Amino acid sequence: MTNAALFLDRDGVINVDHGYVHRPENFEFVPDIFDLVRTARNLGYKVIIITNQAGIGRGYYTEAQFHVLTQWMQQRFEEQNTSIDAVYFCPFHPEYGVGYYRQESEFRKPNPGMFFQAAREHELDLDRCVLVGDKISDIEAAAAAGIPVRFLFRSTDPCRAAISISELAEVERFLLENLPKPKQ
Repeated sequence: MTNAALFLDRDGVINVDHGYVHRPENFEFVPDIFDLVRTARNLGYKVIIITNQAGIGRGYYTEAQFHVLTQWMQQRFEEQNTSIDAVYFCPFHPEYGVGYYRQESEFRKPNPGMFFQAAREHELDLDRCVLVGDKISDIEAAAAAGIPVRFLFRSTDPCRAAISISELAEVERFLLENLPKPKQ
């Protein structure tokens, strides 16, 4: 495997986390997200979203509604001359899920299942990847997957396992200054 990826959580990193966002009218992009994605792709990184979507499991919205919003979001990236390579989501919740969705899952962060699935499907070298998350569970999942560079965005939780940042431009600078381009 020779590919590297920039993994992004969705709610809180790509869009402002207003709580169970599932409609375009409630989707507010975080400043600098388009620039970060464009830079990562220009450096040869795949850009992959890894997101827990417990709102599906709780019955707040459906998987179909999630997919409609995801398609809308991806179109906004394309309008900004960039794109997202893949979106992985986990709809399950072990406590608050309803019916089928009430279950443990290796894919629900802090478990690393979504990272491993993405690595298999995109031939990624996880030790060359980067994560930007806004919760400790994002950091724990990435660490469990062996991702060495982990950014914790706008979090008040202390975390020694991540680089705390307040702006996405800090990740963009890091990619430009510190990481070699992935092998083509």
